[in-house]
Amino acid sequence: MNKEQILAGSSMPLASPSYPKGPYRFLNREYLLVHYESDPEVIREMLPEPLEPDGNHVFYEWMKMPDSSGFGSYQESGCGIAATYNGIACNFSVMMYLDDEPPTSGGREIWGFPKKFGVPRLDVIHDTLTGTLHYDRELVAMGTMAYKNEKLDAEEISRGLASKLNVNLKLIPDVDGSPKIAQLVGYHLADVSVKFAFKGPARLHLVPHVNCRVADLPVTKILYGQHILADLTLPYGEVLLDYLD
Repeated sequence: MNKEQILAGSSMPLASPSYPKGPYRFLNREYLLVHYESDPEVIREMLPEPLEPDGNHVFYEWMKMPDSSGFGSYQESGCGIAATYNGIACNFSVMMYLDDEPPTSGGREIWGFPKKFGVPRLDVIHDTLTGTLHYDRELVAMGTMAYKNEKLDAEEISRGLASKLNVNLKLIPDVDGSPKIAQLVGYHLADVSVKFAFKGPARLHLVPHVNCRVADLPVTKILYGQHILADLTLPYGEVLLDYLD
């Protein structure tokens, strides 16, 4: 193969790419988000500069994605921190766990999503929206929310999802182990259409685990839960800050 063929590839392995080129469209993406307050010192420690905490607000989420272009059908779970970047409100992704290789590789390589393999599940069990995360066969997170109690304005939630800046820390080493890419990456969701959105009481149980450290952001106060179903597009992002410059 020649240089042009190599550079035209979407991902490794070139003979059988893990994922095609984007952007990536998600249909019927279902969320359970548990919003809570956590330890301000831990929040500060986990935020890379120049991000600043936006209060003590943390969220834990489950996402069921049955129809994702290029990625297939999978589920995901992880946590994020409400922050600001140069005064702009944003969400910073701390850690994510999912059960499918293409979005794991693509998420890390393109946007710098902090993804590892895990087994998340989101289901409705009788009157309870229930999310679980297993890592190395152990239960490390469980979130529950009362099912469809308080209806929210779908258009307002759509605007909020599309306008919010999302930020990742992308860190990829060179072949000698030194940093090759060290960037703060930002992106906005696009073409968001929320089909329903609900708010209600929720609970979150996090179990300490050395290789799945979701419990490192401890729950000090539960705020509320959200249940959302939406179609959306994940476009490419932009470099907000290059730490190697």
